[in-house]
Amino acid sequence: MKSQKELWDAFRRDLSSIPSVGFSVDVSRMDLSDAWVSGMSDKISRSYDEMDRLERGERVNTDEDRMVGHYWLRDPGRAPTSQLRDEITNTLNRIKSFASDVHGGKIRGEKGQTFTDLIVVGIGGSALGPEFVADSLGTTEDKMRPHFIDNTDGDGIDRAFVGLDLNRTLTVVISKSGGTKETRNGMLESEARYKAAGLNFGKHAVAVTGDGSELDKFAIKNGWITRFPMWDWVGGRTSELSAVGLLPAALQGIDIDAILSGARAVDEVTRVRSGRPLGNPAMALTLAWYAAGDGRGKKDMVILPYKDRLALFSRYLQQLVMESLGKEKDRKGEVVHQGIAVYGNKGSTDQHAYVQQLRDGVHNFFIVFIEVLRDRGGKSLAVEPDVTSGDYLSGFYQGTRRALYESGRQSITITIPEVSARTVGALIALYERAVGLYGAMVGINAYHQPGVEAGKKAAATVLAVQGRILKSLRERKGAGLTAEELASAIGSADEVETVFKICEHMAANPDHGVSKTAGDTPFSAKYKA
Repeated sequence: MKSQKELWDAFRRDLSSIPSVGFSVDVSRMDLSDAWVSGMSDKISRSYDEMDRLERGERVNTDEDRMVGHYWLRDPGRAPTSQLRDEITNTLNRIKSFASDVHGGKIRGEKGQTFTDLIVVGIGGSALGPEFVADSLGTTEDKMRPHFIDNTDGDGIDRAFVGLDLNRTLTVVISKSGGTKETRNGMLESEARYKAAGLNFGKHAVAVTGDGSELDKFAIKNGWITRFPMWDWVGGRTSELSAVGLLPAALQGIDIDAILSGARAVDEVTRVRSGRPLGNPAMALTLAWYAAGDGRGKKDMVILPYKDRLALFSRYLQQLVMESLGKEKDRKGEVVHQGIAVYGNKGSTDQHAYVQQLRDGVHNFFIVFIEVLRDRGGKSLAVEPDVTSGDYLSGFYQGTRRALYESGRQSITITIPEVSARTVGALIALYERAVGLYGAMVGINAYHQPGVEAGKKAAATVLAVQGRILKSLRERKGAGLTAEELASAIGSADEVETVFKICEHMAANPDHGVSKTAGDTPFSAKYKA
C-alpha cells in the first residue's frame, strides 16, 4: 500500500479532467503503472481507430450491418451525410417545438384541458435513460410530472396510473420496432384506461418509433397526435440523447440543449488521442476496467454515487455496460464470454448495507465513486459547529474510499461540480465513450444484443405452450389434470416444469378461468378450466 505522499503524487499524475464541464476522473487508486499502460499501446491504438471509423459512419456493427451514430446526436455536423445531419437537426427542432406547444396549451387533451402529467411507456433503453434523467433533474417546478410504465407487470401498470387525471395526461410510447411485447402491453393497457375514461387514446398519444414499424402504423391508423423517429443506427442503450430521451425530458421541462452541450463537451475531449493515455478521461476508465478484470471482466463494477439524484445511474449503466460488453463471442467468432457486471446504489446509504462486504469480504470488484461538490441550491444548516449534512456526506465518501484502499480495494473517483442538465449529459457521454473503447479493446461487438433476442424467443415459446394448455383444459370441460398429465396431453412431456409454472400462474389469476385443486404435494395438484 502506498504512503499518503505516494498517493498524492499518484493522484496528481493520474487525474484527468474536462474543464469545460468541471469533470475530473481519478484512477490513481487503480495502481496503473506507466510500464503497464505502455504495454497496452497497441490495444489503445486499436480502440481509438475503431472509434474514428465509427464516427465517420463505417458499419462497425457488422453483425447487423449498421452504422453506430449516437455521437452525431449531440453534434449533427459529424454525421456522414447531409440527409442524416438534417434528420437529426429537424427532429431536435420538432421536439422543442412540440414541448413548447404542449406547455403553452396549443396542444391539449381531447376535452381541451392542458397536459400536466406524462406517461412514458418503454423498456430497457427506452426507459432506463429517460427514468434516470427524469429523477436526477426533476424539480417541483417541472412543467409536466413524468410517470413510467417500464415492464409488463400489471400491478406496476396500475400504480403508474394512480391519481392521474387522464384528461390532462399525455402518453409517449417508445419502441423502435413496435413489436417489443412489454411496451406493446403497456400501450394496450394505457389505451384501455383512456377508453374506460371516455377518452380517445390517440388524442393523448405520441409515438417514438422506427419509420414503418408496427407502432408507426398503429399510430397512423389510430390518429395519434404525432410521431418522432428512432433510427437503426442508434441502439436502445445509447438512445438517451435521441427523441427517446430528449422528448420526455423536454416535456418535463428539462433543458435538453444543456444535456446535449455537456455530452458534446465530453466527446470533444475524449475522442482526442492524449499524449499520455490516462490524460483522456474515457481512456483512463477503459484502462482501469481492463486492468481490474484482466481484460475478461473478472471483477464487478460497483457504482457508488454520493448523491441521491444519481441513485438510478447504476441501473442505467447496467444496460449500457452489460448489454454492450456481455458477449459470448468476439468479432472473430471465438468464444470469449466477455462482460463486466455492474451494480450499485448510493452513498452513504451503502455504508449501512454492502460496504461491509466490500471492505472485508470476497474481493471480486472495483468501485466507482461519484463525488458531487455542490450540496444543494442554497445554504445548509450547521448540524454541528461549522459542519453541514453535506460535509458529512463528503466525509463519508472520503473515509470509505480510504478504508477500502487500506483493505486493498481499488477504486475510481469521478468528480462533478453539481447535478445539472449539462453534467448529466456529460456523464452519459463519458460512459458511452468508455464502453465503445473497451469493446474495441477486447475485440467484441458492443452494439448488438443476441442474448436479449434469445430471451424474447424463449418467452414466445412459453406463451405458445400456455395456449396449448388452455386449449386442452377447455376441451376437457372441467376435468382436472396434473402438470405431468397436461404435459403429456399437449405433446410436451419434456416440458413438465414449464407446464407446472404456467398452470400455477394461471390459477393465481382470474383471467383465463383456470382453477387449482391442491394435492398431497405441489406436483399432484390438478388444474381445470
